Amino acid sequence: MISSSKLSVLNKGRKSRTYGILQVRFLFFLKTYMRFDILTIFPNLFDSFLHETLIAKALKKKLISIHIHDIRSQTTDKHHTVDDRPYGGGPGMILKVEPIVRMLRRIPKKKRRRIVLLSPQGKFFTQRIAARYAKLDQLVLIAGRYEGFDERVSRYVDEELSIGQYVLSGGEVPAMAVTETVSRLIPKVIGNAEATQDESFSGSLTYIEYPQFTRPPVFNGKRVPPVLLAGNHEKIAAWRKAHARRRKRLSGT
Repeated sequence: MISSSKLSVLNKGRKSRTYGILQVRFLFFLKTYMRFDILTIFPNLFDSFLHETLIAKALKKKLISIHIHDIRSQTTDKHHTVDDRPYGGGPGMILKVEPIVRMLRRIPKKKRRRIVLLSPQGKFFTQRIAARYAKLDQLVLIAGRYEGFDERVSRYVDEELSIGQYVLSGGEVPAMAVTETVSRLIPKVIGNAEATQDESFSGSLTYIEYPQFTRPPVFNGKRVPPVLLAGNHEKIAAWRKAHARRRKRLSGT
């Protein structure tokens, strides 16, 4: 029979081992988990984005979490007003600063966090920036509407970002673009890790990926280049490198 003192020691040992296992699992979870927070006045626009393809799979595996925050929930009037006319006159309406700041203050904060305002005056979003964001614990994206934000919102963000020189009706599409681009770079989100290492803009902002082909080998008289069918990996690599350079020249980058 085991004495009570020995049983106590054994139980402590088991608890210690259990705690150790749980701690390792918890640390692993913290390492791979990334949180996205998106502020918007049209949260329903994200429904299909969250429930389809790569993003849905990453959410199911708990590799990322995405939280959509309705800015209107932080208004104080019965009409849930989030915009107003600009001082000094001018067309359109401007998003108010108060509900946005209230929303930001309600969002739980992780250790390595970046708050990004999606704005046409921001720097252009690139694969290099996406790689930097993928190392964060949390990325907060603020999507605008109408004629933009009250300029005082910029005091509460870390940087401003634009996805290109064209006009959209709001920041929801840019928020989706940034979220998906960053998510693809998080370990295990893409099944084949090599897929993100040899694609357009992966090594350099001027790198354009080589042409790709699949079955059938002939379609409407157009044939797959014979070198890709021959199985010589050195020649295939050389062909891909040469045609990636050719695409770069054709694209004007």
